[in-house]
Amino acid sequence: MNSTFPVAAPPVREPLHAPVAHLVRGGVVEGVHYGSVVVLGADGEVRLGLGDIEAACYPRSALKPVQAVAMVRAGLPLGGELLSLAAASHSGEERHLAGTRRVLAGAGLTEDHLRNTPDLPFGRAVRETWVREGRPPSRLAQNCSGKHAAMLLTARLNGWSLGDYLDPGHPLQRAIAETVEDLTGQRVARVTVDGCGAPLFAVSLYGLARAAARITTALPGTPEARVADAMRDHPGMASGSGRDVAALMGAVPGLLAKDGFEGVQVAALPDGSAVAVKISDGADRARVPVTAAALAHAGVDPAALTAFAGEPLLGGGLPVGGIRPVHALEPLPGTAVRR
Repeated sequence: MNSTFPVAAPPVREPLHAPVAHLVRGGVVEGVHYGSVVVLGADGEVRLGLGDIEAACYPRSALKPVQAVAMVRAGLPLGGELLSLAAASHSGEERHLAGTRRVLAGAGLTEDHLRNTPDLPFGRAVRETWVREGRPPSRLAQNCSGKHAAMLLTARLNGWSLGDYLDPGHPLQRAIAETVEDLTGQRVARVTVDGCGAPLFAVSLYGLARAAARITTALPGTPEARVADAMRDHPGMASGSGRDVAALMGAVPGLLAKDGFEGVQVAALPDGSAVAVKISDGADRARVPVTAAALAHAGVDPAALTAFAGEPLLGGGLPVGGIRPVHALEPLPGTAVRR
């Protein structure tokens, strides 16, 4: 664990977002997506900052790799696809449900012990099938069930109580908060409840990128490296079939990436270069192109990112425009390209 004591919490304020992407139709800017973007170099220094990278924000599910590291530090013995599932916002495919059951069984528990919010599967195709079959929302199908199952297993192995494992004062959640502060290098600004019912910790966008960089540069065998390896080796378990975050990890060797609701994305390379994105209106149509542009700015070969430029904007059924990241996100001349 890093011995650097966390600095003060990021300020809680209305974020000073800036334009990060334009919706262009027929050569005219039809809409503007505001947000914030930070790009860290391998040395940890800010290579690019747009908007407000220092204000407190909720990373949502983009924080899951950090939560998984905390659980491994607390003794969670999972590896491979099941550890990737512990950090997942999964699509609710059968492999995700089966994996969650396996984690619960390892603790001698069942779906009834989960305390996440019942929901339909997150993946569109899986959800449609689920609805056609008349199946109700369930805790197992909800996209955070892998994380919750891992939380229960961690609590069980440590002899902690199970019924209140989501209480911010529970030993598990205190351990997670400590790891969040350790990896981000800053105090948690606020604690609230995420959509799944788990505690959610507010940090800055810069802190989120720093945490991802810490995870990807950790020594082999450490909790951080174990989580990074699991997610990179099994990106489909951390997301699902056809999901952009899995495709992104497949397209860029060594990349660790995690998305979160409300337009949040974090990604980091093995050398410690990292990006974090927050789209202010939560639009996914801007999240992916802006993330790709930020990665290109960080030195990733743009040719590896062409599939992430966003869906074309149609007019009469034909492409007439699309999402265009702002000029400030274009790679700097002479930027080293990682292939």
